[in-house]
Amino acid sequence: MTAALRYADVEIGTELPERTFPVRRLDLVRYAGASGDFNEIHWNERVAKSVGLPDVVAHGMFTMAQACKLVTDWAGDPGAVVEYGVRFSTPVVVPDDDTGAEITVTGAVTDKRDDNQVVVTLTVRSGGAKVLTRSTATVRLA
Repeated sequence: MTAALRYADVEIGTELPERTFPVRRLDLVRYAGASGDFNEIHWNERVAKSVGLPDVVAHGMFTMAQACKLVTDWAGDPGAVVEYGVRFSTPVVVPDDDTGAEITVTGAVTDKRDDNQVVVTLTVRSGGAKVLTRSTATVRLA
């Protein structure tokens, strides 16, 4: 196990290492089972297109969770995230092929607070488009 990230070692502007998360239709089916969200736009191309989507799209909360994984891995403890919020801007389109889609996440510390907390602002993209906006996580460090 790695040592906990220390508040004293983090400055405003500290960048988190970029991560890319693959998203395949199988991931969406598994997420649907775990979350109970079986909305057909997440697995049925015909239904997704009938409501104006280009194809099947990932669950918003799945996308949100993938983005936060960058933060929890960086902090070394999922319990260190004390607040997390996003705005959904563009869905992650997941084609039915061997590749699927990718979610790419970058982040940087944008604020340090007196109570060992830092604010991390994330940039989350898929297919060249920002899929989440106003994505921030407040993290309590050791």
